[in-house]
Order: sequence, then structure tokens, then C-alpha cells
Amino acid sequence: MALDENQFAYNGANIHVDGVAKIHSNGLLQLTKFSKHQIGRAFYQHPIGFDTSSSTLPQALSFSTHFLFAIVPVVTNLSCCGMTFAISPSMNFTQAVGSQYFGLLNSSNNGLLSNHLLAIELDTLANLEFNDTNDNHVGIDINSLVSNVSATVTYYSNRERINRSMQLVSGSPMHVWIEYDGFENVLNVTLAPITSPKPDQSLLSTHINLSSILLDSVYVGFSASIGLLTGNHYILGWSFNKSGKAQGLEISELPSIPHQRKHSLGITGLVITVSVTIGVIGLTITIAGTFYVLRRKKYEEIHEDWEREYGPRRFSYKDLFKATKGFIDKELLGAGGFGKVYSGVLPSSKEQVAVKKISHDSKQGMKEFVAEIASMGRLRHRNLVQLLGYSRRKGELLLVYDYMPNGSLDKFLFSNEKPILNWAQRCCIIRGVASVLLYLHEEWDQVVLHRDVKASNVLLDADLNGRLGDFGLARLYDHGANLETTHVMGTIGYLAPELSRTGKATTSTDVFAFGAFILEVACGRRPIQLQQSPDAVVLVDWVFEKWKEGAILETSDPRLGGDYLEEEMELVLKLGLLCSKSDAATRPSMRQVMQYLDVDVLLPEIIRDSTSIVPIGI
Repeated sequence: MALDENQFAYNGANIHVDGVAKIHSNGLLQLTKFSKHQIGRAFYQHPIGFDTSSSTLPQALSFSTHFLFAIVPVVTNLSCCGMTFAISPSMNFTQAVGSQYFGLLNSSNNGLLSNHLLAIELDTLANLEFNDTNDNHVGIDINSLVSNVSATVTYYSNRERINRSMQLVSGSPMHVWIEYDGFENVLNVTLAPITSPKPDQSLLSTHINLSSILLDSVYVGFSASIGLLTGNHYILGWSFNKSGKAQGLEISELPSIPHQRKHSLGITGLVITVSVTIGVIGLTITIAGTFYVLRRKKYEEIHEDWEREYGPRRFSYKDLFKATKGFIDKELLGAGGFGKVYSGVLPSSKEQVAVKKISHDSKQGMKEFVAEIASMGRLRHRNLVQLLGYSRRKGELLLVYDYMPNGSLDKFLFSNEKPILNWAQRCCIIRGVASVLLYLHEEWDQVVLHRDVKASNVLLDADLNGRLGDFGLARLYDHGANLETTHVMGTIGYLAPELSRTGKATTSTDVFAFGAFILEVACGRRPIQLQQSPDAVVLVDWVFEKWKEGAILETSDPRLGGDYLEEEMELVLKLGLLCSKSDAATRPSMRQVMQYLDVDVLLPEIIRDSTSIVPIGI
């Protein structure tokens, strides 16, 4: 039943089926039946229009779908092939094969960019060819049956605040919610039993730009296949919305799964196969068990109650150990007061990540570790370094981030190891950091104080876009609450003067640090540089004095060779001074900073008074 051009709710009509798929009289959609080597597909027969070329309307590629499915094996809990929800440019799958290819692809076209295919696989077999996690997992597949990301099937219990396991081949109906945010480029997949409400936490969440993958006109639907081991795949209900939240499904109105009649043909052989398999598995487990016990302590982890409250994924220590090749020095990206950061490749998804391993003697203890998980794990912005998850083992604390191939900004500003950033690149970085601070201060559910804005905490992605990271000192507050902390935290050179008197961090103290940061970027100098002449030790004082002399452009980074727009350079330098004013009440908000950078509002004049700007952090 079509509700409007943007959404529909399936009620047995407007569905194109092929293969062995069929629609029962009560509306139950059956994709496969108890027969070997079969494929069944069911797609909404009308194409869905996405404007994938729109840069001004990213929501044009946002969508949400909700469905209930059940996989009923011929023998209880014995895996048969799984099924997928797919978005495809066509309903013509004449070249596709079944079994592990789900009736979508084949060995020759698997992985081709020309597929323009997104599939969410509900897989009940562990296929080595596709590096499957196990025989009970969900994967996000882009143009290939090798999943970009995957996870063992669990669901988050809102009441108990823990993850609980589920078996796809249990024969019981299950919810699936698939939601894509075209603005943030985030795809979420969430599962739950039919008796549970939608979990507060998703099973899979990944950043991906579908505008470069999907076409403007697509078809949405399901495909399932079975091999030697047979079973039934059912869809009990389904809704889809390309411009908002998919319609909820009324469970009481959905068709029920028919009573399964036992099949005599082939069952004896299957039972014998299962018996032999169980015997072999039992022997294997016995042998492997001893080895497991010996290795268990090496990868033993810690789980505590507070961890259930936070959103990011928990990685196994074993996977991170393997990803970083045992945290060897060759994979070391950098080290600081909070520990070491290693490069790694996750064994399951082959995704390159950065693993921050907090040292045992670090001053950043459990309290700061929890803060970083609580804040970064739920934030979504294109100029943030995304926290993917974490792990804990004994005294070791580990955080897993998006890998930033170009490292930290300070290496480009103060080291000869990196190429010189031109002025356009620096302006883009400044604007990106300003944008994310506005998001943290005003646009997220809570106010987030970063408390350590500086060039070394800004990382550059493959395109040299600036991303703010290291939220180890971050604090969250409700909007309208009293924003204050009781300890002076941060880095000398970026600390607002009021912090030393009151110890209270506010959004204005972040603005102060941002002022020091943009002067760093424009001048190519650190906020405090003791080897300079006495009148130039403190960067903001030096820039201020040069401004009073009418020579503010002389403070620009000499490595730029004067290759910049003078009005842009002057704007950034004056904005740095404005953000560095001693009186917190006279500093701009980050919203005002963005307006100045976009030249929507003229920058106010700075009074030529030596007391209006003070040395920073001294």
C-alpha cells in the first residue's frame, strides 16, 4: 500500500517476486521453501528516486526501513543460508547465483563498482571466501559480499542495559531497523526480538557516503538463497521511508508463520550429517579447549556496569592486539602524556584504525577514559575524529578511532617532515574546527567543552580536512546548566586567564584556546616560544603589538611567501586577537566566529589598549 511518493508499508501488494518467492493469502511474504539450491527475491515494484548528486540537500539520500523477518531451518538451529535487504539499480538478477551469493551477485561481478549495490546481510553461514565473522552475523555490504563492517548478532536490552545474544536461525521473528543519515553519512543497523522495543543502541554503525555508490533510481527489497541445508525465509511486515522515519509495524496485525510440517525426504541424511558433525566438533572443541585455557589470560578483559550506558562498540583486546601486530614499535604513530597511539588493521573488517593505548602511569585515568567514551562515542560531525570503540584489559585502556593518514596538524606547521600547507588549506582547517566547536557548544544534545583545543589535537584526513580529536578532557553539560569544572586542565599557552583564578571551564575558555589555535595556523608559530626575543615570546602579545603598529600582516607564516589574500589573513589574525581577549564576556561565541569567518557579519574593532589582550597561559 503506497502512502505517498516517499514511503510505503507492505500489505501484500505492489511487490515483484521471482525465483521461489511467493505471497500468501494473508500477506505473509515467503522468500524460500524447503528445497535445496533455491533463490527467492521480493522487491517493491516501483523505483525509489534519490537525488545522489545533490550537495545542498544531503537528506535527499536519507532513508529508513523497518521489517520483521524469520529464518526457519529444516532442522532446529541448523544453519541454512541467510538473506539480505538490498538496494539495487535493477530487479534483473539473471546472472546472480544462490548459496553464499544470496541471489544478488556471482563470482565474476562480486566487488565491481558498477554494481551500485547496498546489501545488509543476515548471514547464518561462515564463509571463508568472504572473511565472514561467524555463522550468526550481520554485515553491511557495498558492491561485494565481503562486508565493509560486520558483527555477531546481538541486541541491546534497554531495560537491562546489556547486550543479549540472538540466533538468526532460531525460527522466531525479529525486528530489523536500517537507517541512513545522508547529512552525517552514517548508516545504522539495529536488531531486536519481536517482543522487544527498538534498542537505544544499534548493532552496526558506520560512516559511508552512499551518494557515490547508489544511483538516482533504485529498487528496494529482499533476496534469500539456500544451498544443501534448507529452510524457509519469511518477511512478516515491512515499511520504508526515503525522507524520514519508517512507519512502525503493528505486531498484532501481522501474519503469523505457518506451522512447519516435518519433511521426511532428506531428513535422515541430514540427521546423520548433523550427528557426525557434532562428533567432529566435540573432538575439535576438546582439543582447542586446552589451547584456549592457556591463552585465555593473555587476552582477559574487564567488564564493568558503567560500560553498558555508553554507545560505542567494544572491541576485543585480542582483535586489537592482532590489528597492531602486538603493539609493536613499527606501528607506533605517536606518543604523549596520555600514552601511545598505534596504527592497525582490524582482522574482521580490514578497516585501518588508530588505537590509543593509555599508559599505566598516565594521569589520564578511568575518569577521563569514561569521559572520552561518553562524549566522543555519541558525537557525529564531519570535522570530528570518530571514536569507533574501546577495550579494557587489566590496567590497560584502549580507544579505537578512525585512522587519519596525514597525522596531526602541528607536524605540518612546525616540522620539516611534512609539506607546507597553503593558505586555502589552512583556511579550510580553521573553518572546520570552528564548525565542530559550534556543534559541540550549541548544536548537540548537550554542551560539550573540549578543554584542549590545539594544533596537535587536530588531525588531517586523506583530503587534509581538519578533524578535532582527543576528548580525554572533555566535559558534558545540559543546555542551560552551570558550566564549570573544579580543576584547571589543558595545555599551557591555550588556557584562558580566568581559569587560573576560578578553575571554571566554559564555552568561552574553549573560544580562548581556539584563538590561540588560529594564530598558530596563520603565523606558523606555537603560542609560547621561549627562544624568541622577549617581545615575541607570547604569540598573541606579539600579534597584538604588530597590529597596534599597523603591521599585523608581518606576523603571517613566512613559509607562505605572502601567497594569501591579505583581507583573509587580516581577518583571521584579528579574529585570533578577539577570541584572546582577557574579559571572557567580550569574546565572541563560536556561532559569531562562524559568522565572521563566512563574512556574514563584520568583525568588530579591537580597542588599541594593551590590557585588552593578555599573555596566554602564563
